[in-house]
Amino acid sequence: MRMSPYHMMPGDKGSLDGVKLANGTFKRVWVFARPYRRTISIFLAAIFVAALLALVPPFVVREIIDTAIPDNDRYAIKVLATIAVFAALTDAGLAIVQRWCSSRVGEGLIYDLRGALFAKVQRMPIAFFTRTPTGSITSRLSSDVVGAQSAVTSTLGSVVSNVIVLTTTLAAMIALEWRLTLLTLIVLPLFIVPARRVGTRLQGISREQMGHNAAMNTQMTERFNVSGATLVKLFGSGQRERESFETRARGVRDTGIQAAIYGRVFFVALGLVGAIGTAAIYGIGALMVVDGEISTGTLVALAALATRVYQPLTGLTNARVDLMTSMVSFERVFEVLDAPEAIQEKPGAIDLVAPRGGVEFDNVTFRYPPAVESAIPTMEQNAGLGGDTDPDVDVLHGLSLTIAPGETLALVGASGAGKSTTISLLPRLYDVTVGAVRIDGHDVRDLTLDSLRASIGVVSQDPHLFHESIGDNLRYADQSANDDQVIAAAKAARIHDTIAALPDGYDTIVGERGYRLSGGEKQRLAIARLLLKDPAIIILDEATSHLDNDNEAHIQAALEHAMEGRTALVIAHRLSTIRSADRIAFIEDGRVAEIGTHTELLAAGGRYAHQLQAGDLVIPN
Repeated sequence: MRMSPYHMMPGDKGSLDGVKLANGTFKRVWVFARPYRRTISIFLAAIFVAALLALVPPFVVREIIDTAIPDNDRYAIKVLATIAVFAALTDAGLAIVQRWCSSRVGEGLIYDLRGALFAKVQRMPIAFFTRTPTGSITSRLSSDVVGAQSAVTSTLGSVVSNVIVLTTTLAAMIALEWRLTLLTLIVLPLFIVPARRVGTRLQGISREQMGHNAAMNTQMTERFNVSGATLVKLFGSGQRERESFETRARGVRDTGIQAAIYGRVFFVALGLVGAIGTAAIYGIGALMVVDGEISTGTLVALAALATRVYQPLTGLTNARVDLMTSMVSFERVFEVLDAPEAIQEKPGAIDLVAPRGGVEFDNVTFRYPPAVESAIPTMEQNAGLGGDTDPDVDVLHGLSLTIAPGETLALVGASGAGKSTTISLLPRLYDVTVGAVRIDGHDVRDLTLDSLRASIGVVSQDPHLFHESIGDNLRYADQSANDDQVIAAAKAARIHDTIAALPDGYDTIVGERGYRLSGGEKQRLAIARLLLKDPAIIILDEATSHLDNDNEAHIQAALEHAMEGRTALVIAHRLSTIRSADRIAFIEDGRVAEIGTHTELLAAGGRYAHQLQAGDLVIPN
């Protein structure tokens, strides 16, 4: 079932009626379809030939009734029957060709669109992921892509086939008897007028249904991961969750019923119109046969061809609805592809070669980017955000720091002072608003993203692990690492013995986000992953916060070994971690309030010493 970013409540039915497609949508669709133009040409040619072959049976029947039977010509009957069988066999073969072409184009489009969307989402800034529910992202990559490809395959084939069938059938009917053909066309307004009204209404219902579906998908995505399920069990209410889910599911159900009823009534009415038209041809045509104006075979052939006129007319009205709703999916795909990329690699960016690890924050001012620069509003609305939720204020104010290659600098300060924001600027998770961040004298914005991030290793307070094996999680830092290198990194992080004791060892699946492991085990795995990456610059964001004193001592020894010859930025609250740093920068209100060694800052009796004495800053060991 296709999904949409449009989040609507049950009372908003019809609020999307009349919404039109963006200009240029069809032209952009062709850009994606262009690589398959040869296959599409074969597809259309097969449709055209099949449409011509479908005219054979009525004319065969006409000849049998008007000529072969009256003349008792058995040979002619056999020849005509053989022609009809040959046409049927050829038509069957062409149907297989059409299916092969449409599946090749359709699956190819799905592959191309998903590849483009996946690459685009990967390039989006971290701010995009902080604003956008995972369910909204995955729905664009899955259901919306499938809905979009149907516009090019099934809908395109249906439109072209129906146009060709309608044109060739009308031409054949005119050749047989133009007056009865005109009678067939009189009912055309009865197809066109309701098609426009019902098509618009079905398009609005389709959008609404997609919105409810996306909201339902988002709730499932958030509640059915380990952390979400745990939160619901500990703080939530199963009844409340069920009611919330049922409200969204009810929206999907109600709009589905509306769409089904509208569609069925519409096509039953069209079928009725077609039946009336066919009856009129038989009635008036029979009188013309009695009057000797046409033959019996001609009447039978015209009646058979008339059915072929009304069927494509019905299909074309349906195709308009399908095309418009499919194009809604294309619009959502394009909305993601057109989203702004706040963090981009500038033209002519250079690689950071053999980094020494010198870091400089030069008069840095930073504020989080507004939604228009980092998010897609309709996907935010799906989460109920509906606007810019970040404060439009500076988080860092003229912050300046210089860290020499190989130096360890500890960043301390109260929560919200700007420590994590500062270190996020180094690998360009965000870009500075004013000032510059440099590595070895190079502005990070002048470096290629791959070489910049390859030089930096991070261990966060809550390290993330994929739902894969321990070995795969470690090798994520270095795909070329052999078993010996992986084991060496694990030993250095004091986690090898724990892994070796598991039944499957390094092949053990850690579970989503590593929830099968303890907090300390996850952090030691993250440290092993960092050691395997072997970066020039290390960022430790509360890397020992989940460790007890015994584990911390082992890890500190491993980290001290890993930090030898490397630059390290450490955010910590443990006094033992802070003391081991070469210098300490006390961050307050987005500024460097004071900087120096532990001894120097204590002697100065400033903010650092005051917070330490009050016990508000660090955990004494």
